[in-house]
Amino acid sequence: MDLKGKTSVTFHSGILTIGGTVIEVRYEDARIFFDFGTEFRPELGLTEESLGTLLDNRLIPALSGVYDSRLSGAEGLAAPTEEVETAVFLSHAHLDHSKMINYLDPAIPLYTLKETKAILASLNRDEQFLLTNPFAPGTRDMIGLEAGSEVVVGKIHVTILPVDHDAYGAAALLIKTPDAFLTYTGDLRLHGYDRDLTEAFCAQAKHTDLLMMEGVSISFDDREEEADTETLPSEQALITRLVELVAANPQRQLTFNGYPANVKRFAAILSSAPRTVVLEANMAALLQEVLGLDAYYYYPTGATKISSLKPELAISYETLLADQGQYLWQVVDHFEALQPGGLYFHLDAEPLGDFDPAYQVFLDLLAKQDIIFLRLACSGHAFPEDLDRIIAMIQPKTLVPIHTLKPEKLVNPYGERILPSRGDTIVL
Repeated sequence: MDLKGKTSVTFHSGILTIGGTVIEVRYEDARIFFDFGTEFRPELGLTEESLGTLLDNRLIPALSGVYDSRLSGAEGLAAPTEEVETAVFLSHAHLDHSKMINYLDPAIPLYTLKETKAILASLNRDEQFLLTNPFAPGTRDMIGLEAGSEVVVGKIHVTILPVDHDAYGAAALLIKTPDAFLTYTGDLRLHGYDRDLTEAFCAQAKHTDLLMMEGVSISFDDREEEADTETLPSEQALITRLVELVAANPQRQLTFNGYPANVKRFAAILSSAPRTVVLEANMAALLQEVLGLDAYYYYPTGATKISSLKPELAISYETLLADQGQYLWQVVDHFEALQPGGLYFHLDAEPLGDFDPAYQVFLDLLAKQDIIFLRLACSGHAFPEDLDRIIAMIQPKTLVPIHTLKPEKLVNPYGERILPSRGDTIVL
């Protein structure tokens, strides 16, 4: 197929699954990829996540000239014979979009919003978050961009715009070539703290030729809510409910955990809770680095000290373990050390749900300790009705639903809809 002077889009992964989105846009001698995470398949029971293992289990796609050639498993994935300018873009810090960035060829530039760069660097401080490249330990270089920045790769122009998501610093991409205007939503919603960002993005994406749009919320049939779960309609509603429950339990140990990239939720807990909030040290450092906020913090037993944290804000772990009335504190491990009769708030923390085998194990541990488990949930993804609103704001000529188990449920009243299979290429 002669693609000279034409824009092509290849859906390498992220089709009929949630996560692991890797899409390539190519025009002549330039190509860009987004994102660079892995599919989440805990049921495989993998004991290691080398490049070769991930490729063999189809958790990541085989891409020529993209992975670090020194890694075992990269054999046979050499760069194209013709010279091709390549760049990778990350929409946000969640692992299904970012986990394998250290496997990327170090010569390929990696672009993201500066907030996502800071979050990933902080979360991977101890090299426990992202996959580790044995030839380049640590976190690979990223180019952190200001909102609205444009990057030019060959004749491909990419503008990165912030959107509302439960990972702070999430972004969508506007992609323009000489013959096409493409849009990638990343993950987004309308019910968080930054709805205006999503709406502003939609205005700039209006009448795009091709809208590649996430559809996580249409993946599941309506299910009866579990007795220990409250699903809230907005981030503010979640905080309001948490404050009510903390106030209603004055004489018991209260702990919580959440997904760390949702730094605005943590900031809201700090400012709203009727008890003194104490964060695990790494989370306190993340808030400090990304939002400039100082918080009370503690170190679990044996944890590495973080020099940027203020010593006067440290609370001893032993004090927290003995407390029943002064603190609401973040617990990340050693749940067996908590007091019987305590109340633990699960705020979209890991394990994320019953699709993860670790979830029931976690619930059983808390039950054995006689700790009350209460899940307060607020989706990071647009509700089904809001997906329709976003499509109405953008009015795309062609819609491609991705990042969903049921793409056929997303419709486009304004033009065509394409439901690609993994590996398919669309030529515009």
